[in-house]
Amino acid sequence: MALSVKNLKAGYGGKEAIHDLTTTIPEGKITALIGPNGSCKSTLLKTLSRLLPPMAGEATIDGKPIYQMSPRAFSRRLSLLPQHQLVPEGITVRTLVGYGRSPYLNLWGSLGKEDEQIVEQVMAATHTDIIADKRVDQLSGGQQQRAFLAMTLAQETPYLLLDEPTTYLDLNHQVALMEMMAAQRDRGATVVAVLHDLNQAARYCDHLIIMKDGALMGEGSPQEVLTAEMLAKVFRVSAAQHVCPESGKPMVVVKNAGLTEQMVVLPDPGWKRGEKAA
Repeated sequence: MALSVKNLKAGYGGKEAIHDLTTTIPEGKITALIGPNGSCKSTLLKTLSRLLPPMAGEATIDGKPIYQMSPRAFSRRLSLLPQHQLVPEGITVRTLVGYGRSPYLNLWGSLGKEDEQIVEQVMAATHTDIIADKRVDQLSGGQQQRAFLAMTLAQETPYLLLDEPTTYLDLNHQVALMEMMAAQRDRGATVVAVLHDLNQAARYCDHLIIMKDGALMGEGSPQEVLTAEMLAKVFRVSAAQHVCPESGKPMVVVKNAGLTEQMVVLPDPGWKRGEKAA
């Protein structure tokens, strides 16, 4: 029971971008897709979420070809937070989050009591409850990102795909989002996220898939794959793996042309102490 691709080829306009990719996303874990810009991480997510049909190969979810499932059945198994969203005009955050319940609605399309409870719960978890009655098109980029995240979480699927979810978020809400990913894993969900911050990926993710130019370069635990050799080969940086003094997790330290090694240690998020960022 997992999300898998086998001999996958995908691309745009008849031009292949992903080349013969075979991998299985570990069930019940947080997996990060990492790699340089243009390595086709988002293309892989689009294929897995049925936004981009494969040119060859197959993609399966729980052993079933994803393109043979009905839209309703598929939307109850997998949800996606895309990198870019079309911002609807004239609707509130609460209404937007309610759209996440669409796969479960009755013929009249109205939210039931349980649906409304779920909407309230995810808004509280994403700190969108304080902007619930504001129009989505009047929010900042970071607030919009949190609103769309809440909508995605409201879908309550066993597979959750996030394409660059920390975009537009300040540091406090980035940390909060990563910890929400951990909470989704703890409830049994399988989470896949495209991330650019290697230290965030190493700290919060169980499994890393490294891509470059549409090909699989390596996969495994952060300890296994974030080696000096891999970082040099994929990212073209001189770097080493250390242990983060705060979390005890692996940490990538980049050397800048012989200058002092530099690192960033994530602070404790203020919202855990009852403080809410705007």
